[in-house]
Amino acid sequence: MAECTPSCLSSRLPYGTEVSPERLALVEKGEAALRELGFRQFRVRLHDRLARIEIAPDELPRALTAEMRAVIAEKLKAAGFLYVALDLEGYRQGSLNAALRAKGKG
Repeated sequence: MAECTPSCLSSRLPYGTEVSPERLALVEKGEAALRELGFRQFRVRLHDRLARIEIAPDELPRALTAEMRAVIAEKLKAAGFLYVALDLEGYRQGSLNAALRAKGKG
């Protein structure tokens, strides 16, 4: 997975979140940490100070081991996240659009 441009990284922020250099750098650090751990297809979605990690379904079993969970949490907290969550639905394009769909139902 190639590194992202700022416009690409901004797609990791929920709609309505201000795009700032600090937020983009945080996402970039989080994704670099996952890349260093050998994950290939993933996204770090930024929700305030929480990293919601989406990892491809075929890579989820590795991410869910106790050892890897601890390493992921350690690395993302060192990158600047306060909380780290692994999305059990895995990586999927457009996952932030779920908020738009839910808003339309209200």
